[in-house]
Amino acid sequence: MPIYVVRVWVPDRPGALGAVASRIGAVRGDLVGIDILERGAGRAIDELVVELPEASLLDLMVGEITEVDGVDVEDVRQARAPTDPRLDALETAAYLVERQDPGELLEALVGHAVRDFEAEWAVVVDPSAPRPLASSDGTPPEAWISAFVRGAHASLYADGASAASPSDVAWADMAVACLVVALGRDGRPFRTRERRQLSALARIADNRWAELVAGPGARGSAEARAHSVLVHPAATRGAPTMGSQAARASSQSLRATSDGSLSLP
Repeated sequence: MPIYVVRVWVPDRPGALGAVASRIGAVRGDLVGIDILERGAGRAIDELVVELPEASLLDLMVGEITEVDGVDVEDVRQARAPTDPRLDALETAAYLVERQDPGELLEALVGHAVRDFEAEWAVVVDPSAPRPLASSDGTPPEAWISAFVRGAHASLYADGASAASPSDVAWADMAVACLVVALGRDGRPFRTRERRQLSALARIADNRWAELVAGPGARGSAEARAHSVLVHPAATRGAPTMGSQAARASSQSLRATSDGSLSLP
């Protein structure tokens, strides 16, 4: 049976999601998964995993869902198998902490970010280096990536807090390593839960990077943390290293992660 992931906006009130589930059942669909992506302003954004007896029922199901008062369908995509974002996130975290090489760690972060977030591209950059340290196929040109990171930095500096990303780009910093991970996808905005998940994965990778580069004590000692950023995992691939002053400045200026706000595109 074909499986679809349906992203819906529903009123944040008791019974609203039940009404949607009832409409799915009316076309013989089976609701096999629910993921709450964002809540606010009296509405919630949910992703529903639905099995249908046949693909020809998809348009009918979408029409039934939109008949529910206050419900909008943002996106529908076919899935190869039932998805469990929470399990996927745990498996990715386990895989990251098992890496034994800094360069391999960054490649794993990029690859799993593309998979877990169904992104078109992902990249890890050092704001002081000319080229990405790890990237997937489809990554925008280096000039665009560099401009994006600088723009996020400028926005952060302007308000003294966090900088908001465009809806189709999510990013998080790795404060110890002084790196930034970013990813993008077309036509489907990143929501709050997804941005928080990316931030958590970046922290996991950051701590593992510190262990690989400077040893386990790097996390507990400010001196060791400062020393750990002197050598980048990509040094063996010809990337330049950072001096301690530049590393501290980069770490301070990028010590924030983006967050999304609830707004219907």
